[in-house]
Amino acid sequence: MEDAKLWKNLVSAISTLIDEVGFNATPDGIELRAMDPSHVAMVDFYWPKIAFDEYECDRTTKVAFNVKEMLKLLRRVKGDEDLELTLDEKSGKIVIKIKGKYLRIFNIAILDITSEEVPTPKISFNTKVKLTTENLREAFDDASLVSDNIKLESSPGKLTLRASGDTGSAVIEMDKESAALLDIEVKENSKSTFSLNYLFNIVREASSISEIVTMEFSNNMPVRLDFELLQQGKLSYYVAPRIETE
Repeated sequence: MEDAKLWKNLVSAISTLIDEVGFNATPDGIELRAMDPSHVAMVDFYWPKIAFDEYECDRTTKVAFNVKEMLKLLRRVKGDEDLELTLDEKSGKIVIKIKGKYLRIFNIAILDITSEEVPTPKISFNTKVKLTTENLREAFDDASLVSDNIKLESSPGKLTLRASGDTGSAVIEMDKESAALLDIEVKENSKSTFSLNYLFNIVREASSISEIVTMEFSNNMPVRLDFELLQQGKLSYYVAPRIETE
């Protein structure tokens, strides 16, 4: 049993990268680690058993489904409604029960997809920044007015976001005096450029489920976005950099 609107927002956040997901349902919770089709970005998700009102799973099972199809069914759920998900292996369906003022029951097909195991990247980051998710979303939104790419730069006590396009440029600066910047650790000045479309879409969707994000990056290395979730849940993204030639 789970809060229906929360589950919808979690699935929506995952859908920014992938259309078909293969969750591992384990006795300890559900987990997902997958690359987007272009292999530019990766999502790493874990929702532990304690985060559910009720959770029953006696063996590890792969459960794959079309994310867009599930979101269509969850589109009209409200915050005060409960959600029950049941895997019916005999029929090859996921049974979705939404309990509010009345009961709604839907079924979606289980997909037979094969995907290679994606390991967690082992990266040593030189910059670690903690921000409010909403303010980071707004900063990316500002940058998107002039460019499709964004450069992240760090120096002691300061984060700078730069965007430049044919029609103009934007510079966004945050330091320890900024309300948006909660903490910053810089071992070494870092600079890296990323696709703004990936970062903006990730932060936009995650802002509905997390108020705080930790962003880590180094020179010309992937950026990691780690969103704080309740009940020891985990939602992290890695996005590969755009390599610039001087």
